[in-house]
Amino acid sequence: MSRAYISDMQVSVPFDNSYARLPDAFYTRLAPTPVRAPQLIAYNDDLAALLGLPDAGAEDRARVFSGSRVPEGAAPLAQLYAGHQFGNYNPQLGDGRAILLGEVVGTDGVRRDIQLKGSGPTPYSRMGDGRAWLGPVLREYVISEAMHALGVPTTRALAATLTGENVVRESLLPGAVLTRVAASHLRVGTFQIFASRGQTEALKELTQYAIERHWPDAERPMDLLRAVCAAQAELVANWMSFGFIHGVMNTDNCTISGETIDYGPCAFIDDFHEDTVFSSIDQHGRYAFSNQPRIIVWNMAQFATALLQQLDDPADSVDEATEIVHAMPDQIEAAWTRRFGAKIGLSDPSAADDAALARDLLQIMQAQGADFTNTFDALARGDARDQFVDRDAFDTWSERWNARIADEADPQAVMQAASPRVIPRNHRIEEMISAAVNGDYAPFERLQNALRDPFGTADTGLMRPPTAAQRVPATFCGT
Repeated sequence: MSRAYISDMQVSVPFDNSYARLPDAFYTRLAPTPVRAPQLIAYNDDLAALLGLPDAGAEDRARVFSGSRVPEGAAPLAQLYAGHQFGNYNPQLGDGRAILLGEVVGTDGVRRDIQLKGSGPTPYSRMGDGRAWLGPVLREYVISEAMHALGVPTTRALAATLTGENVVRESLLPGAVLTRVAASHLRVGTFQIFASRGQTEALKELTQYAIERHWPDAERPMDLLRAVCAAQAELVANWMSFGFIHGVMNTDNCTISGETIDYGPCAFIDDFHEDTVFSSIDQHGRYAFSNQPRIIVWNMAQFATALLQQLDDPADSVDEATEIVHAMPDQIEAAWTRRFGAKIGLSDPSAADDAALARDLLQIMQAQGADFTNTFDALARGDARDQFVDRDAFDTWSERWNARIADEADPQAVMQAASPRVIPRNHRIEEMISAAVNGDYAPFERLQNALRDPFGTADTGLMRPPTAAQRVPATFCGT
């Protein structure tokens, strides 16, 4: 492997680009659009060290991570993909406001993309301005890093940079660019576009690339399908164990790596209800909290359909693809039981009775509007009874629960390792954004500091649920 260590002023990026070596049909080469007055407002030193990026000054970083200067050795491009959006197929999407600068192989030996979001228009912008405003940039920065600290596979945030320019949304808002790091930006929609166009050679090349980059033990397209289905089953169960709602589970927001991507109208549940929807664009609840397992199976069925198009005789593999996708509900249920079993102190939960025990607690929580995160945290610390108005219902459940955990060696430790004390609550995110628009980044810093240690944070003020006046009824994609 050859690497070029390139410096731009004091910024040095050890690029080793592989996606850019694929045929031109996969992307459009173009540089990000420079901005007027870049100003660095956040930089992830730990992630930078993992990527092998040396120290540099804020001014130099601001230029590079706003797109105002492209480091030598980068291979800037906008990726092409399609996707099902709320169940409707869009034959061409692509990076409408993002540029992949290139890839680096980190100090851990893992290859990752470095992408700029909000970096200007591309051929896939569909009449958009290609820019982002400060709110969605900070939202993704905070929530993606919080997810990482929770142990959820996710893209990460390397930098947030003001552009010194306003963008027009409902009003004039400060522009910003997010530097996102991902295992890759390969999506189900990346496969769909070549399958739908009948470009089988491109689809074969993409499949082989995905296998080599993410799932080297796979030998055939159906092996790739099996690996991605398993990863996505684990991912969705992981989301649900923290009360997370993605909000826009389109196939173009579904990665081949198994990472969470695109923190648009996402949110965490406060008072628990299984049918909770926050996304303002999800008018019919397609991506509600309880629907996420069903939707990921649907997405993987679309992935299977795309992969089959490259085979000389697809009929030979239809049964295998069907078997793989149909196995997902059981995979998700097993992962759900393991994670929610841990949240009630079970180190090795069984499939039926223990899942029912966890679900019975969730039903009591839903009936009484108990806070999702605080109830499980209180359960781990021995005072969950106080989370309920009708304590008799909890007491009845607790008798069964205490009998079940009697033989557990250390149920409290199991629960505390599975249930965070603090999450990026929706009202705190909105407060952070409102303050930042007015130049106050203290709430952003406070959230960042607390969320680095979500299972042991000392900032109990961030644990409080919203008051009635603080509730966030809807979240927005931010484009």
